[in-house]
Amino acid sequence: MKTLALYDAMLPTLRVDPFEMLTHVFESEPFFTASLRTPAVDVREEDHRYVIEAELPGLSEKDVKLELKDGVLELSTVKKDEHEEKTKRWLRRERREFAFRRAFTLPEDADGEKIEARFKDGLLTIDLPKKPEAAPRSIPVRVA
Repeated sequence: MKTLALYDAMLPTLRVDPFEMLTHVFESEPFFTASLRTPAVDVREEDHRYVIEAELPGLSEKDVKLELKDGVLELSTVKKDEHEEKTKRWLRRERREFAFRRAFTLPEDADGEKIEARFKDGLLTIDLPKKPEAAPRSIPVRVA
């Protein structure tokens, strides 16, 4: 395989194989750290609810675990490669096993008993309804 010569007028000519550079990047452990594998999450507030949306490409609803404990909603998963075939000779393998965990402290006005979650096309949507506000109550005044 030929190498690609990178030239910078300020530096002497360097001979660097771009594929070797990519191999170094993709095979280094920092590339696969949890911070890089953590899903993108959006959280928004609406009039009567909070909505959390998490992008989870390549996962199914069976891979996703949601747990509520002490006012903290935890989203986690473990993606394992269950098709271990010794006969395959990989030339490049970047999709590996991974796990992540994200935790969200619920606001005081969120109703943890009514949380709902939907998963479609790699997008997890979690609805956190707000508790009904205490409506002002009219108190009649009687003549004594």
